[in-house]
Amino acid sequence: MSAAAPAARPPLSEARKVFAFAVMCVGFFIALLDIQIVSASLKDIGGGLSAGPDEVAWVQTSYLIAEIIVIPLSGFLARVMSTRWLFCASAAGFTATSLLCGWAWDIESMIAFRALQGFLGGSMIPTVFTTAFAFFPGRRMVVAAATIGALSSLAPTLGPTVGGWITDHYSWHWLFFVNLVPGLFVAVVVPLMVRVDAPEPALLRTTDWLGIVLMALFLGCLQYTLEEGPRWNWTEDATIRATAWISGVAGLGFVWRSLTYAHPIVDLTALRSRNFALGCLFSFVTGIGIFATIYLTPLFLGRVRGFSALQIGLAVFSTGVFQVMAIPVYAVLARRVDLRWLMMFGLGLFGLSMWSFTPITHEWGWRELLLPQAMRGFAQQFAVAPTVTLTLGGLAPARLKLASGLFNLMRTLGGAIGIAACATILNDRTNLHFLRLAEHLTPANAAMQALLRGAQARNAVLFAGDPARGDAAGLRQLWALTYREAQTLTFADAFAAITACFVLATALVPLMRKVAPAGAAAPDAH
Repeated sequence: MSAAAPAARPPLSEARKVFAFAVMCVGFFIALLDIQIVSASLKDIGGGLSAGPDEVAWVQTSYLIAEIIVIPLSGFLARVMSTRWLFCASAAGFTATSLLCGWAWDIESMIAFRALQGFLGGSMIPTVFTTAFAFFPGRRMVVAAATIGALSSLAPTLGPTVGGWITDHYSWHWLFFVNLVPGLFVAVVVPLMVRVDAPEPALLRTTDWLGIVLMALFLGCLQYTLEEGPRWNWTEDATIRATAWISGVAGLGFVWRSLTYAHPIVDLTALRSRNFALGCLFSFVTGIGIFATIYLTPLFLGRVRGFSALQIGLAVFSTGVFQVMAIPVYAVLARRVDLRWLMMFGLGLFGLSMWSFTPITHEWGWRELLLPQAMRGFAQQFAVAPTVTLTLGGLAPARLKLASGLFNLMRTLGGAIGIAACATILNDRTNLHFLRLAEHLTPANAAMQALLRGAQARNAVLFAGDPARGDAAGLRQLWALTYREAQTLTFADAFAAITACFVLATALVPLMRKVAPAGAAAPDAH
């Protein structure tokens, strides 16, 4: 019997654990980076594939829909395949589909390959969290959580910058080819280095297939509704109404199935833990702040200022710089200060940074955006990293895999809902502000009359002999100025709404319980 038994592998050394974790963080980073790397280059991609704005928007939407479905499924897949083989398969699939995206020949093929890229690569995101807790128990978890927190907010923040630079200097194809070398490196090294758990293929016999179908319908239709709803005026569109109903019914069915089935795909019972429930809420709110701001700032710079993709990327780059600067500060303080107060500081500073965007004017460029973005970058590190430790640190290792998927889902879902809400605010409030501004544009308005006279004088030279055309051109210029100011006021409204979310989250932090990370390491000898 003893001769037939396989020899137990020795546990990994600390140096090998650090290296293996760093390699997994590379995969984690590129999977998150690709959410936003195309955001500043959609116009170039559309031009290269002969696609209109509505079609090219699906380059980002298809990735998000697929990723948001696979993230909560990753805990179950990690138990069936083991962490290292799931991560290896995810990295290899992500790399292969990145190559296909760069080779896409039309918009339909691009959308299909982006969906596959999001689905195959999405498992790298939650798997890093469980590996960090397995490799680095006790006080070392502070540094691991700081690293994960930095990467999870830094990657989408740098996405527009990296994407704009690549597109400006090379071509949009390299937005995807840039993943090939790191993706292959991760796919080869992870199975050689990572030993966290053993596969349990017997779990396939108890797989909740109905739960998987309900979850896919719920999250897929929800993401579609959130992405397309603002564009089609929500319930005015029959398709949006249908997907919203399907999402609602499937969501109720998924919750019921998860609470009643013996082996659910997602462990919703973890929400009974106060820290986990509050941590999911904070993850949701930080998702709103990170992704909605990444959505709003480039949109403002493109629509109002007329910046190019590279100019937009450089203007938002300061956020990432200040977040990197915050990492060592957080690592030092996290060993000496209660993580709950660090998280309260981070959430409060994030809310203050959102409020500092509200005086925005049409003249704002990188100089005016520097302070708000610096505050946001510093706040992201203090808002995300302690949330990871306080939320997942109190869970038993057996529940960690299924629960980490739900925790990561909440951040992505918060980003989707935040972007949809901001898009709705931009659509609805722009018209309101335009009408309010137009009410003051009367013949009694001396400033308006002076502006029109100046415009008509300039147009008289351009349209000599046709004064009616010159007057019409002056009115068009007045309309453009009014619409620009209405848009600017609307962006301020969106940032004010995000601020309110962070005020609420900051007020709830004292309800969190202090967590002492477990001193015993998770088994890693498989």
